[in-house]
Amino acid sequence: MAKYVYDFTEGNKDLKDLLGGKGANLAEMTNLGLPVPPGFTITSEACRHYLAEGAVPDGLEREVAEHLTAMEKRMGKTLGQADDPLLVSVRSGAKFSMPGMMETVLNIGLNDESVHGLAKQAGGNDRFAWDSYRRLIQMFGKTVLDIDGELFEQALESLKGDRQDTDLGAAELQGLVETFKGIVRDQTGKDFPADPREQMRLAVMAVFDSWNAPRAILYRRQERIPADLGTAVNIVAMVFGNVGNDSGTGVAFTRDPGSGQQGIYGDYLQNAQGEDVVAGIRNTIPLQELERLDKSSYDELLRIMETLENHYRDLCDIEFTIERGKLWMLQTRVGKRTAAAAFCIATQLVDQGLITLDEAVTRVTGDQLAQLMFPRFDSGTEKKKIAKGMNASPGAAVGKVVFSSERAVELAGQGEDVILVRRETNPDDLSGMIAARGILTSRGGKTSHAAVVARGMGKTCVCGAEELEVSIGERRFTAPGDIVVNEGDLISIDGTTGEVFLGEVPVVDSAVVEYFEGREPDDDLVRAVDRIMRRADEVRRLGVRANADTPDDAARARRFGGEGIGLCRTEHMFLGERRQLVEDLVLASGDEERQAALDALEPLQKADFVGIFQAMEGQPVTVRLIDPPLHEFLPDLTDLSVKVATGDATDKDRKLLGAVKRLHEQNPMLGLRGVRLGLVIPGLFAMQVRAIAQAAKEVPGAKPEIMIPLVAAVQELEAVREEAAGILADLGVEALIGTMIETPRAALTAGQVAEAAQFFSFGTNDLTQMTWGFSRDDVEAAFFSRYLELGMFGVSPFETLDRDGVGRLVTIAVEEGRAARPDLKLGICGEHGGDPDSVHFCHQAGLDYVSCSPFRIPVARLEAGRAAFAECDSDTR
Repeated sequence: MAKYVYDFTEGNKDLKDLLGGKGANLAEMTNLGLPVPPGFTITSEACRHYLAEGAVPDGLEREVAEHLTAMEKRMGKTLGQADDPLLVSVRSGAKFSMPGMMETVLNIGLNDESVHGLAKQAGGNDRFAWDSYRRLIQMFGKTVLDIDGELFEQALESLKGDRQDTDLGAAELQGLVETFKGIVRDQTGKDFPADPREQMRLAVMAVFDSWNAPRAILYRRQERIPADLGTAVNIVAMVFGNVGNDSGTGVAFTRDPGSGQQGIYGDYLQNAQGEDVVAGIRNTIPLQELERLDKSSYDELLRIMETLENHYRDLCDIEFTIERGKLWMLQTRVGKRTAAAAFCIATQLVDQGLITLDEAVTRVTGDQLAQLMFPRFDSGTEKKKIAKGMNASPGAAVGKVVFSSERAVELAGQGEDVILVRRETNPDDLSGMIAARGILTSRGGKTSHAAVVARGMGKTCVCGAEELEVSIGERRFTAPGDIVVNEGDLISIDGTTGEVFLGEVPVVDSAVVEYFEGREPDDDLVRAVDRIMRRADEVRRLGVRANADTPDDAARARRFGGEGIGLCRTEHMFLGERRQLVEDLVLASGDEERQAALDALEPLQKADFVGIFQAMEGQPVTVRLIDPPLHEFLPDLTDLSVKVATGDATDKDRKLLGAVKRLHEQNPMLGLRGVRLGLVIPGLFAMQVRAIAQAAKEVPGAKPEIMIPLVAAVQELEAVREEAAGILADLGVEALIGTMIETPRAALTAGQVAEAAQFFSFGTNDLTQMTWGFSRDDVEAAFFSRYLELGMFGVSPFETLDRDGVGRLVTIAVEEGRAARPDLKLGICGEHGGDPDSVHFCHQAGLDYVSCSPFRIPVARLEAGRAAFAECDSDTR
């Protein structure tokens, strides 16, 4: 028979799956002999049953009654006993800490009779007893009976006036109890339940229900906590911090959770219960002040803090209560901390001999490292927020507003910082995006053009700020409150929060980025990052490459620890002034004109590759042949049509209009692009391969890898490979020839494709799009928020790789590809290459490397090291 209830003496800290973090740690402290009030835990398994079936599992009520009876015997009093009552708290406790997200009810067991017995326990302290009773009704009414908490707050505030709650006398609090009971009666049509066991039963159900409260769901989504875990429930004998000034409650940290520095950190509140500290109803005092108020309890607390930190080998977050000079421990957990504190604490614990450097690597995350790399606004500065959009690419950027790429380039060339503001961006905006400090759009989401390109460049970006009305023609935008921002005005955008501010907000540089750029470590944080990164690099199996299209990007990638380029996108080389040459290619009327256009492009492409090969200094460079449809390089259909209709068009405009109409596709992302372009337009891929080969000959040690995009059938790859291999042989250049696996068919026929490919690079952006049937340019703004609300997925599949669907295709391709060609090189070059969870999947799937934007390289390096340690841990279990 299943066991649903565990006494604190039966559990331990390793049972978090069953007892939740709070219950497991209360049991652990009990085992350590620390002063923990008696109690027991209802398992998360019982919660899951309740949520699934709408009723508690058979046998739970019997087990709870048995454990409560055992507690009553131990305490020598019964729950709600009139003359000497046992009171209990009912508190949530999930596996992963969710502070404040679920329910707690204190002082259960009080009613009109037992309140007098409680006063007697406290030496005739009527005020304390009635204060505890009003707290029960207030908390129970709000959390269990779902009564608007403001009704209780208003009644309390009306009684207090200008006084503190501690100034209320016993008679006033007794009257407040009657007022609160009246609120319950008015709002529910029933009296407040006087039966102590019924109070406890209803409180347990309320805690179970709070697992699916909106705030808990939102928190889980934010923290990526699985929705199916459920919460345990802890029933603990009450100890009271609100008996008088010799009592109190507090929170302590064994180290500073903000910086990681050792010391005494925390808050204490005299004559209060724990919820008072959280609610902020009175100002707390620094924990150090407790030494003056109660030195004995203070000294004991410090000893316990040292014991817990040494036992858990980590920063501990502690809740405690002092009842008439007696210290009680109510909770401990491994404390939440800032990213900076995480790195500092991990290396401090190594130096203290509590953990190894290997374990320190596992104690920090790529997400935390990314936070340390983003520039930030000075938190101590006043800001005027005018809008909020999606936090598309983190960081802090300040600059003058510009509404065109040309203006951005112009002002940036004059040394000005600019923010490029558009309704949405397109490939023509690339030069302005490069020039700008940040990008702000009123449309689009986290996978829009602006967002993807900005993340790749490490640019701050806020997308989808729908409150803004952007007028490109008038060169201004308006924000709520009749705020008008003209070109040249200063704004500040926060890509971490999505907020937009009027005027200049001071920016604080990231010392960690300076370190990755080559600065020697000269403070504790950077030294900690350096130690952990060095160890991660020593143990990781996965290589880390960069997605880089320019020599500057390539050079930055090397400084950040990149070991090659996994994706060099050649289409970016056809923009700007070169667009004219692409137009000539499209408009070519015969072989001669087409070849002339290709001949004009070839030396420009070669020069690009020379710069990139030189920057990489002998590291491999994977060059993807042109991928997007050619219409992307032509003028807009509507603009051309208007020109022709109004008589303003040149002969070339009219020819271009015909070409645009000819090339127009209903769904160009599934049309004439990738390998299909190379097969349909003679000489296009050959020109690119020659440019790559000639550049490689010119740069000693160059290691080109030629990647053919959007292959769905091996016959497509064979045709292009044959032509490319001939060119390479003629020029005497060695280069690997491979393909992107970005269509489901390519993944499912990987054994055939591998016969003609020396490497695979998984293009998971398109593979995700095609597997899900999502257009990544449209779906996020259209319905992703609703899908997240409904739990269709916990995180966007374009942010973190979908292991069950896309991941399954990758696994099939890896297995079948390597079976056909054992030396097949395997990598990934989609957005997922820099996502921490996706990096772990790539390690597990057996890939050789991941490729990501230069600014994500340190994150990928760290996570690759963590993945190696995770595999070792799994092997030893």
